[in-house]
Amino acid sequence: MSEVISTFRPESVSTEALAQLGEGHIAYVKQVRSEDVPDLFPQAPKIAPGIMLFALHAADGTPIMLTDSREAAVAS
Repeated sequence: MSEVISTFRPESVSTEALAQLGEGHIAYVKQVRSEDVPDLFPQAPKIAPGIMLFALHAADGTPIMLTDSREAAVAS
């Protein structure tokens, strides 16, 4: 799998357009704080506050996975 880095303005793309993008083959990695994990991944175990993690999201914003390594998120 190849990594493509691109910058775009999210406010210029609708949620519906993102959901259609790449037919389920496009995702993005977002750095998140451990305090935000319960909102994104309710099933995740409690994590100590103050930890920076990486979440893999589908193009429409749906959280897919959580990891402590950006490389692991990109590889997924």
